[in-house]
Amino acid sequence: MDDVNDLVDWVHFEKSRAELGPGFIRILGYFREDGAKSVAALETAMRERNTVALVIPAHTLKGEARQFGAEPLAARAELIEQSARISIETHSFPDELVADVVALRSLWTDTINLFDKATNPLLTRAAPQGAFGRKVNSPWVWIARSAASIAPNSASITATLMVLAE
Repeated sequence: MDDVNDLVDWVHFEKSRAELGPGFIRILGYFREDGAKSVAALETAMRERNTVALVIPAHTLKGEARQFGAEPLAARAELIEQSARISIETHSFPDELVADVVALRSLWTDTINLFDKATNPLLTRAAPQGAFGRKVNSPWVWIARSAASIAPNSASITATLMVLAE
């Protein structure tokens, strides 16, 4: 993917969120758990060269990813599922899937991170810049503003302090 934001169809994601209502976060949590297990099962099946063991986790991941609008993840899982099914019929092992299964882990992680940012208010909130109030770039800015408020008629002092602040 060129852009990490292409990993999720946000219109579909928000539609699912609206349709699932209060159960959305719980079901997304199931997706997180099941998806992690599916990715791990696919990696294990590839290491063990077990074609049959590729089908169910790929099928599960495909369906769940589509439910939340994670089409690139679903498409990769579908490719793995379809290739595994063909390999079962031809009594072969889909060696060509090694790169796809390896890439699935980072695709899964990137997708979950995007879901977290979209659903966790602590991840979407901007970090505080300071204690409170306006951001002050240097102590001289604060001193200049203070001097201006204390002696508003002392334009030369305020101007000098503002120059120092820059």
